[in-house]
Amino acid sequence: MGDSVFTYIGFITGHGSMLIVVHLLLVTAIILFLAKMATRSLKAVPGGVQNVLEAYLGGAISMGRDVIGEELARKYLPLVATVGLFVLISNVIGIIPGFEAPTSNINVTLPLALLVFSYYNYEGIRENGFVNYFAHFAGPVKILAPLMFPIEIVSHLSRIISLSFRLFGNIKGDDLFLWVLLMLVPWFAPLPAYLLLTFSALLQTFVFMILIYVYLAGAVAIEDHDNSAHA
Repeated sequence: MGDSVFTYIGFITGHGSMLIVVHLLLVTAIILFLAKMATRSLKAVPGGVQNVLEAYLGGAISMGRDVIGEELARKYLPLVATVGLFVLISNVIGIIPGFEAPTSNINVTLPLALLVFSYYNYEGIRENGFVNYFAHFAGPVKILAPLMFPIEIVSHLSRIISLSFRLFGNIKGDDLFLWVLLMLVPWFAPLPAYLLLTFSALLQTFVFMILIYVYLAGAVAIEDHDNSAHA
């Protein structure tokens, strides 16, 4: 089915790996363009693209404030905001007829999940020390450590699958829905469906970003988790 779906870029590259690579380059170019437009002439009272991106960054901080606190939310803002913007632009591109969302490909979402997985574990080890970080996996009750440790390891590894397949599955499903819809009706007829798909793109971006904060909170705030567990 994928080979029968028309895309502007696919008309040149075919529907192989180059299609995804070029779409990824397109997403990167859009992000760099937005960043350039936002910082071209910074103003105390922002307008245009600067206003939109400042609102986005403020929203990302507010999102993280409730999960990990103001200070850490700002510390990890570059990662969360960059990944979020990449996911958002990738999702939205797939709604435009003739383009394909890079996030509808597991080869894109899996590296994103691995990036998040590697980073939050690195931060957990850096903040708490190697021994203390992995000792937390054994749980608060030492006698249950042989049981809890492998469960925690599997739980953390499953986050890779959860992050990558949730995003991939939802966006791929949205793409398939749009493709079928456009086969049945003209491009501009299913406007309510476009609104629904836009909401889905925003929702999946929000979920991905909030999960990054949640995983970082669990990794770097081990003492808080331990205290709450004993309480």
